[in-house]
Amino acid sequence: MIPISYNGGITIPIAIFSNWLQTLLEGKLPTIMTIIISITLIGSVIAKAAKPAFVENSPFLKSLLDVHPVWFMARILATIFAFMTLFKIGPEAVWSDATGGLLLEGLLPVLFSVFLFAGLFLPLLLNFGLLELFGALLTKVMRPLFKLPGRSAIDCIASWLGDGTIGVLLTSKQYEEGYYTKREAAIIGTTFSVVSITFSLVVITEVGLGHMFVPFYLTILLAGFVAAIITPRIPPLSRKSDTYYNGKKAEDMKEAIPSGYSPFRYGLEQAVKAAEKNRSVSKFFQEGVKNVLDMWMGVAPIVMALGTLALIVAETTPVFKWLGMPFIPILEIMQVPEAQAASETLLIGFADMFLPAIIGTGIESEMTRFIIACISVTQLIYMSEVGGLLLGSKVPVTFWDLIVIFLIRTFITLPVVVLVAHMIF
Repeated sequence: MIPISYNGGITIPIAIFSNWLQTLLEGKLPTIMTIIISITLIGSVIAKAAKPAFVENSPFLKSLLDVHPVWFMARILATIFAFMTLFKIGPEAVWSDATGGLLLEGLLPVLFSVFLFAGLFLPLLLNFGLLELFGALLTKVMRPLFKLPGRSAIDCIASWLGDGTIGVLLTSKQYEEGYYTKREAAIIGTTFSVVSITFSLVVITEVGLGHMFVPFYLTILLAGFVAAIITPRIPPLSRKSDTYYNGKKAEDMKEAIPSGYSPFRYGLEQAVKAAEKNRSVSKFFQEGVKNVLDMWMGVAPIVMALGTLALIVAETTPVFKWLGMPFIPILEIMQVPEAQAASETLLIGFADMFLPAIIGTGIESEMTRFIIACISVTQLIYMSEVGGLLLGSKVPVTFWDLIVIFLIRTFITLPVVVLVAHMIF
């Protein structure tokens, strides 16, 4: 994840590996992704109908294949859309270059290669002490800034470095175990479950600004930091109860660094202990393969289904033009080029975070595409993944909460992103 100089620009190694694989498999990736989406649906049908023992006895396969009916329907739609697009059959509105074709031939090949390398290497970020070290270093930061216990730093970093889904699952588990109050769990789940660095790379590449990944990600960090300070202090998050799940509070609630330790020394000790638990090479690769399958089979069908539907609506109806109209004067006051086109992307991200970048690819202004990419990530709540996970988890948030928080984050982060964009361009 460390930025390096490559071919006259600044990028990260994951992006280099990803581009190499896309070049190697050029033309074959739409077919490969159609096969992956189809296998996902077949696996889900078998898991739900036959309930074979190997699925029922495996928590990983159970969660991957035996999904909620809404996501099961999404997998059915994704398979239908993928085949229609691959073979150019049925209504053109489904498979045109502006709808299904844009996803299957443009976005999903990028997801395939990025997810492959990101998933395989993700355990290096999560399992060898990095989170424990930063968790200790940030203990005295979390409470005054974000009104959260120090241990939540681990959840937050897991989201930023790993994936928003990891953050949601960690938060839900620790909330159930009595480490967080309802308010704390809601804040962490809706404020820090940000898409990973690798997801962000896909977004900025999609809008044709991959060479600007470093300033792009620094802008996301700044806007996300501002939103994380403000959002927990206003409704609906500020009104959440400070009671614990089922009234229970975990006994191990010591936040302070033990006496005789500096934060760095204590964090380093905890990091070494974590690293010592991970000595198996085979276990490392098993976890990596699980991550890859989870990303390919969990995310790709949802992106294909919801993405195609949203793009059909965006291309054939004026719905998103109407929804974005209130933002046009705001963007014009902020002197954002192509304000009308940009306004259409600001609310579509609630369905899926990739959609603003996909719709924004036709905008000529690099500055506007940069703003769209940043906002789509900092909005954080999108129903195809983080939003759906939050509603399905024990984290105490409602669908209405998610809508309000999405809008609040949009209004908070937009001025920050636009200000930075004016400084860069």
